[in-house]
Amino acid sequence: MKNDTTTPRDSLPSALGFSDATLDDLARRIAGSATVVGMGESTRFARETFGVRDRLTRRLVEQYGFRALAVQDSADAAAALDTYVRGGEGSAGSALDGAWRPWRTAETAAALEWIRAFNEEHPDDPVRIFGVKPAQARPADYDAVLEHVREWAPERLAEVASHLEPIRTAHRVDEHVQRAKGTHPGRPFAEHARDALTLMRSLPGAAQDEAVMARMRLIVDFHEGSVAGRGSLAGDVLWADTISDVQRRTGLRTVYWDGIAHTTAAEKVLGMAPEEGPQGSVGTVLRERYGARYVSVAIGFHHGDLGVAVLPEPAGDLVDARLGEVDLPAHWLDLRGDAARRRWDGPAKVRVISGVYDLSRDAAEHMAVASLADAFDVLVHIRQVSPVRRLP
Repeated sequence: MKNDTTTPRDSLPSALGFSDATLDDLARRIAGSATVVGMGESTRFARETFGVRDRLTRRLVEQYGFRALAVQDSADAAAALDTYVRGGEGSAGSALDGAWRPWRTAETAAALEWIRAFNEEHPDDPVRIFGVKPAQARPADYDAVLEHVREWAPERLAEVASHLEPIRTAHRVDEHVQRAKGTHPGRPFAEHARDALTLMRSLPGAAQDEAVMARMRLIVDFHEGSVAGRGSLAGDVLWADTISDVQRRTGLRTVYWDGIAHTTAAEKVLGMAPEEGPQGSVGTVLRERYGARYVSVAIGFHHGDLGVAVLPEPAGDLVDARLGEVDLPAHWLDLRGDAARRRWDGPAKVRVISGVYDLSRDAAEHMAVASLADAFDVLVHIRQVSPVRRLP
């Protein structure tokens, strides 16, 4: 195995409950003949689950030639990350300024710094980063629209602002999270955005200013395409199209970072929305397209402090509880072998802790699959977790 002096191993593997040798073995099992690896976490709030994903990705890069990282974010936000890891100006933290809030952590910044260091040593064979979502509205788009109104129709500024100011808060806290936490102002943000677009079309000069109208349409698209706007968690085919299109065009082995509800290779039923029935995911589309060359990895945990909440031990009917019966700080299972599949396969519930987690609803914070082994090729379980460190 090659060890780059510029990308040293650190002390984190032992803190994660895995030795370097164990992570090396796990990475080897995952890499195999994989073209795309979906690395899904059961929560975005745990330092240890992110740490395992990061360390496994580093090994896939160093030892198995993976050179693309797909993240759940917009094309423009991910482009800033890609620019940084390819030697762009600024810091990892500044590159994350426009990223989706769950990515803005010290752990993500450290991962970007590692990729940048690797790329400096491999300028002809760098790791690239891309987002699975289309380009999206940014806070600056709201500013540009309001500035146009201030200049050309100041008497309508308050009216336009009454639609845009409440909904721009979704760039700090997602609209569906605001609803779950009881801080939402009430009216759907997509309706406000559409009304603002209608107003802009009626204002002097606005319809002829294509740049301003393009920004306003981006704002509408952002809110209509959000979880609250769609009434659904996944972009499924659209996001999978992006991954497979980039992979086909570049030929690069790819790692996809997201939550397990998106990376699962089998349909799932969300415990918080059982009435919606089985739903596909990005991973189900990738499994259809790549077969066994799409490898689905689920990284979960037993209990711990996530910062947003202290999680109790999982309910007894969850896979996480069964995995927790092993008296180890961390362990993993490859479900692709016949013996493991016979022992572990079947209908299962897996813990999912999202940004709208509520301890009083803990029993519903899961996803159910008809076949555990169809949903995930590899299970990684960490006994106790601690919170990620948020960037300012």
